[in-house]
Amino acid sequence: MKKIIAAINMTVDGFCDHTSGVPDEEVHQHYADLLRTADSILYGRITYQLMEYWRTVLENPTGDKAMDDFAVAIDSTPKIVFSHTLQNVDWKTATLASQDLEQVVLELRQQPGKDVFVGSPSLIVALTKLNLIDEYQLCVHPVIAGSGLPLFKNISEKISLTLIKTKTFGGGAVLLYYERQTKK
Repeated sequence: MKKIIAAINMTVDGFCDHTSGVPDEEVHQHYADLLRTADSILYGRITYQLMEYWRTVLENPTGDKAMDDFAVAIDSTPKIVFSHTLQNVDWKTATLASQDLEQVVLELRQQPGKDVFVGSPSLIVALTKLNLIDEYQLCVHPVIAGSGLPLFKNISEKISLTLIKTKTFGGGAVLLYYERQTKK
């Protein structure tokens, strides 16, 4: 059975503002490698539209190997987009979800293949509430943003996690790998 993995960048104070953390070459390379191990990645509309930036990098490479590699990896990774407002998506590796989030994730989990990643704060929250996240990969950047979009907005219950490993990047970001504790 596939794992459903929440993978996201955040600040020390828990915000998911893509402009606050500045991924360095090592972080970009990590995520390019991660995407190559993915069966698919799930996005909400806002994150999907932010990620479309990488299509421009693919068309006009930056010369920065890690950024250009990430653009290739994100382009080739199948993306499932959940939106109430988008009527279509034109990225060749993206599809608009035609069923609700829970149904899609339950079906994906049962199919053979590699793990499914979730890259949008709203979807991470929704799947956390549904108890459908198997692992959290939180990349904490050494920045205090002071404001922004909190990752676990609207979570009203206590959820205990178990740290399973860490990875430290040279620029000071720390990747924390957690699993949800099972109730005994």
